[in-house]
Amino acid sequence: MENLNGKIGVVTGAASGIGQSMAERFCKEGMSVVLADIEEESLHAAVDDIVADGGNAVGVVTDVSSKEAIKNLAEETIKHFGTVHVLHNNAGVVAAGLLDDLTTNDWEWTIGVNLWSVIHGVQTFLPLIKESGEGHIINTSSSEGLQASAGTGAYNVTKFGIVAITETLSNELATFPDINASVLCPGPVQSRIIESERNRPERLWNDGVPAAGLVDNDQSSDLLAGAMDPALVAELVIQSIQTNQFWVITHEETKEVVRQRTKALLENGSLSAPLYDFSE
Repeated sequence: MENLNGKIGVVTGAASGIGQSMAERFCKEGMSVVLADIEEESLHAAVDDIVADGGNAVGVVTDVSSKEAIKNLAEETIKHFGTVHVLHNNAGVVAAGLLDDLTTNDWEWTIGVNLWSVIHGVQTFLPLIKESGEGHIINTSSSEGLQASAGTGAYNVTKFGIVAITETLSNELATFPDINASVLCPGPVQSRIIESERNRPERLWNDGVPAAGLVDNDQSSDLLAGAMDPALVAELVIQSIQTNQFWVITHEETKEVVRQRTKALLENGSLSAPLYDFSE
């Protein structure tokens, strides 16, 4: 879909990081955008910034793990703009911990926000995009959707799942030449992902207290110190939409790990070294 001017887009996790940059970039392309996030104050601030810059945007507070909330997001989109062309399922969280330490609450929270949100988003918005006649769905996975580092098992599972959903979606859209899908697999990007525990609902706290998550993790702190500007990620996503590109991989080191992983699999069935280690 080369021309985005006049199109309608929806972005989840849009109050910060990649999501906010995507919403801003969509508006610069002449799109009208619905921003969705669970953080009401930050969401309204992001919308206000876009509107102040001349963009056309509205915000809808949304718990993306809830099917009803995603349905409401779609209804609000249609109410405001009448149709939808682009959906970016971007919201995500990470629960830190070794596999034998992760709790049911950790899994439920991570799968709800990261994976169920994409399932709900595709099931709810794809029929609307088909009605519009053209469009694109982008799902944010991660470099951890292409290889699995220690210490973020629940996150890794959801990100591998997002790759599978998006690949399946792309194959199923083969008979719809004007509707396409992309999977975004970013490496370290400037965002608040390591602070995502701030949004874990109290009912899913462990032992009745909030967790620190990756805030105090040396590996994650080092990575974010040299992380990519999310505006650069947004530019890559725009290019993928305009050229119908499926894979959007932001970092060369991710591509190299995929090469080594594939080589090891084909040559001797071994497992190559992961990119990161969050187990400490």
